[in-house]
Amino acid sequence: MERWTAMKAHYLSPLFQPNNIVVIGASETTDSVGARVFRNLLDAPFKGALFGVNLRHGAVFGERVYDRIAAVPVDEIDLAVITTSARTLPGLMRECGERGVKMALVLSRDFVAVDSSNRALLEEAVAMARQYGVRLLGPNLLGMMRPSQGLIAANYQGHVKPGNLALVSQSSSVASAILDWAEAHEVGFSAVVSMGAAADVNFGEILDFLSQDSQTRGILLYLEDVGEARGFMSALRAAARQKPVVCLKVGRDPNPTDHAARTHSYRLIGRDDAFDAALRRVGVLRVPTMVHMSIAIRMLAANYRTRGRRLAVISNGYGAGRMAVDRARELGVEMPRLDAATVAYLDQTLPPIGNHDNPVDILGDAPPERFLVAAEACLADPNVDGVLVVLTPQAGTDHLATAERMIALRRKTDKLLMLVWLGDKKIALSRKLLDRAHMAYFFSPEHAVEAFASLAAWNYIQELSLQTPGPLSSRSEPHVAQARQVIAGALAAGRSLLTTAESLVVLDAFHIPHPPTLPAATPEEAVAAAARIGLPVALKIDADNLIHKSDIDGVLLNLNSLEQVADNAEAMLAYARQRLPADSVHGLVVQKMHGKRHGRELMLGVARDAVFGPIIAFGSGGLTVDVFEDVAVTLPPLNDMIAGNLIKRTKVARALGPFRNHPAADVESVKQILLRLSEMVCELPEMVELDLNPVVVDEHGAVAVDASIVVAALPPGFRRYSHMAVHPYPAHLITHGQLKDGMACVLRPVRPEDADELQYFVRVELSDESRFNRFMSTLKQLSPGMLVRFTQLDYAREMAVAATVTEDGSERIAGVARYTANPDAASCEFAVSIADRWQGKGLGVQLMEALFKAARDTGLSSIEGDILGSNTAMLGLMKKLGFDIRPHPDDATLKWVVKAL
Repeated sequence: MERWTAMKAHYLSPLFQPNNIVVIGASETTDSVGARVFRNLLDAPFKGALFGVNLRHGAVFGERVYDRIAAVPVDEIDLAVITTSARTLPGLMRECGERGVKMALVLSRDFVAVDSSNRALLEEAVAMARQYGVRLLGPNLLGMMRPSQGLIAANYQGHVKPGNLALVSQSSSVASAILDWAEAHEVGFSAVVSMGAAADVNFGEILDFLSQDSQTRGILLYLEDVGEARGFMSALRAAARQKPVVCLKVGRDPNPTDHAARTHSYRLIGRDDAFDAALRRVGVLRVPTMVHMSIAIRMLAANYRTRGRRLAVISNGYGAGRMAVDRARELGVEMPRLDAATVAYLDQTLPPIGNHDNPVDILGDAPPERFLVAAEACLADPNVDGVLVVLTPQAGTDHLATAERMIALRRKTDKLLMLVWLGDKKIALSRKLLDRAHMAYFFSPEHAVEAFASLAAWNYIQELSLQTPGPLSSRSEPHVAQARQVIAGALAAGRSLLTTAESLVVLDAFHIPHPPTLPAATPEEAVAAAARIGLPVALKIDADNLIHKSDIDGVLLNLNSLEQVADNAEAMLAYARQRLPADSVHGLVVQKMHGKRHGRELMLGVARDAVFGPIIAFGSGGLTVDVFEDVAVTLPPLNDMIAGNLIKRTKVARALGPFRNHPAADVESVKQILLRLSEMVCELPEMVELDLNPVVVDEHGAVAVDASIVVAALPPGFRRYSHMAVHPYPAHLITHGQLKDGMACVLRPVRPEDADELQYFVRVELSDESRFNRFMSTLKQLSPGMLVRFTQLDYAREMAVAATVTEDGSERIAGVARYTANPDAASCEFAVSIADRWQGKGLGVQLMEALFKAARDTGLSSIEGDILGSNTAMLGLMKKLGFDIRPHPDDATLKWVVKAL
């Protein structure tokens, strides 16, 4: 039984589905906020009871001052809407708590100027609310709405139509603007939530509710800032895996920079880059404007999809077609050549004049049949993922009959068919027809192409969100202890920047290739080192807290004789000791020149974002890295797919292919270094910045020529991977077990690719009785939504451990145990099921012990669950494992089992 899912809906249901509401105002004037909210609720078909009070009349739950108030006992109020001043809030929270109010919606606006006194009032109110178990949304917000229930608990004047989109906004003014736009365009909402200051209930909790809400098919987010990243990312991922989520965020300023003491990676990665990377990783589509938001969410909510980025354009006007082509090129939408067979067919069926490749020009007098022939041919073309048909009303065109042909065609194809009917008065009837048929039609070619680009981007980020790389690659394991020892030594010495020698030891620990390198304290040692390594060599100064050696002329390349080494080493040391504190200069580093004649210089790096944690960067390298700023970023952990896409998103990616006399570079070797960087990020949380600049790659491989690593001590109470916004696949939890009959089994966390096998486990391996014991229902197999929820896990808040056995060369799931953290973040609810033919073999104990370990690692303190009283075998297992078995507080047929961890 997934009690946690029900609980999530339950503890916010007083906000979204209240039975009785009290509106607490401070004035009897009809234009006051309290009166406006009360009037909104009276005017709407809200089915609950309303109770209005005015603080001027004494106690909150005393005299009723509004007309048309339904009779309701004051101890049966679910939601209190508060519009009074900040100074009243702590007292109101106490009185609401004493009266059993479950939820408070605080519209009070005088918290906007958050000075020390207001902050203290707010903290006192939140503390009082938590003491009584009252959840508080706000303050400083527009309100919330549930139009289908007539719940308009907001300071808003206007009509809000019921629909299937939810809007969650940090800004009241932007929420009002979106609602006004929606009213004009007849767009409806399942819910509207203004977050305000989010002093208690946060974005994550609202998203958790909406992700399970049957009325919501798509979610719109307006963001200005993000607080705690892990919970935010968790909730976004959970929501985006079940329904489309589109985000509009303002504030594109980069991080404040510290040019004196930061790496290139830190300077090149801005907060907006990190936010983009975070949204891509959890499957949320980011849009730049409100217009783009409306287009994208309309398409996604209507279930329009595209498999790729290849678009064909058909138009009966050259200029209109070129509008689409130009916008496609700006957005990176592919305009492929049509297949030769398609072009030959169009040559035979269309007039001889006009272009019959992409874009297809069917001439201004095109009748409906010509539109249909061209659209059918392009939709059947293997090089095309979507077709855009642009009609301009000209002499000879029949816009209404053409619209009918397109509506019929859409029912016959599984590819995306998009329409643009340009004009207004002449084609008004067509637009109404297309609207009734729910066709993907637009008013301009540019908007249609933007919609296609959004769908293509969403398709990719959905694939990206399913990636759950482990902390370590499948290749040779790194020597993590060796790297940690080096970092600990630097921190103990009070240094945050590793020396060159220390940095290279860390690279060696993670198998990142670099040229042979030796330290030299004196010019004589430099000569000896150069003779040992072999000429030509590079000389680099080695000093504390010096990231950019070239800033003090601390790098010399291509020294081809020992005399050059001796002369330059002496001069370089003398100059460095003039520019730097003498005791900070350790000497020199002598490095073999990489010798890559066709080498391309790249920069690979890591920086720590204040919200989203470590970010991995890739781009052009060398001395001009800050000039060209050609960089793409992503969140770790990485796998081959994510690393490959990171490379493709840069301009320098084009230089990695063959050009002039340069053969193609070994891109695979660059991917391997990126994967090693990902390992470093996961396993070395002390590492806050890293530059590998340059990494030189040619047809024979890649080497890191220079490295700078900045470290910092871990905070108290640090937990494994808690520094990362995306939790890696917890490979450290994989264990090997044995059944009572001696058969080997593997216990490991569930992965997204287990979906088919898990469905087989439920449908075939579990009997009707076992399925009923597990799900407390008569389901025969998992629904698509359940399958997503059970296999696409956020390991920071939930865990599922599968016990697998090998039969006939295939891995089979024999049992699954899972937990999901409760909203208190201290306890979790568990469920366990074992295939009938594997029961009685000791598998249950092993699964639950593995689950206990995972829960303890996450910091959970107790585990609990409901079990059918008739399920004696499971109750026996619980007793054996030390659970406390109690009567269930809500259902006599169940037992409530609890164990401290």
